[in-house]
Amino acid sequence: MFLRMVSIVQLVSLCVIATIASAQIPNAGQRRAQAGAERVARPAILRPGLFFKESWSQPAQGDGHPVTSASNGNPDLDLKLYVPAGQILLYGKDGNENDPVHLWTGLCTTPCAVALRDKRSFADLSGLARIRVNTKTSGFHHIRPIVKLADGTWWVGDQAIGTTRDWLVSEISYGDLRWMPLDIKRVVTVGGTTRKIDLTRIDDIGFADLKPGSGHRPGGWADIAQIQVYCHGVPRTGRH
Repeated sequence: MFLRMVSIVQLVSLCVIATIASAQIPNAGQRRAQAGAERVARPAILRPGLFFKESWSQPAQGDGHPVTSASNGNPDLDLKLYVPAGQILLYGKDGNENDPVHLWTGLCTTPCAVALRDKRSFADLSGLARIRVNTKTSGFHHIRPIVKLADGTWWVGDQAIGTTRDWLVSEISYGDLRWMPLDIKRVVTVGGTTRKIDLTRIDDIGFADLKPGSGHRPGGWADIAQIQVYCHGVPRTGRH
């Protein structure tokens, strides 16, 4: 009799434990509802839209002209050239994917750089900001992203773009970059690398070819066609 009572008590205890456990484990419907609530609570990824686009402007007389302010195809931008020696030329034709309008660095006898400045806004290159560039290169030449901070300092990123086979559209995320100080007058790197620069107020955005060109011979130049920058703008209050 005693053993039978013990068995009954054990059975009741097991039933109680099972009931409590089942109450604590959500059923499939509850799990789906919880997952849905988590998805709703999770903030959406907001990728920035197009900040500016530059496709260059080819004069009517054709190829092989030095790049000037007239080569700028976007009236909202200021174009700046940094060529210690030599020159950057403009080649290509509108609508020709095999030879788009592009800058050519082959006659730069030193490293050279190009920068674009939005007249109305600083660029906020933090977060998911990125640059998209259509390029073709020769030899070991590549282009690297450069920025001018609101404090006037210049920096060049550690990632490079360039393909020797064909025109190729590539993207670089600014948040992935390590940066090195750039002497913009000589277009030469100075100092060590860092990730800690303020990308929230960028004055100028561009690229640098850190190798001298080889002239019209193969082996030493970069072609740069369309450029698109995706980021948020910050108004230039009190600056022009």
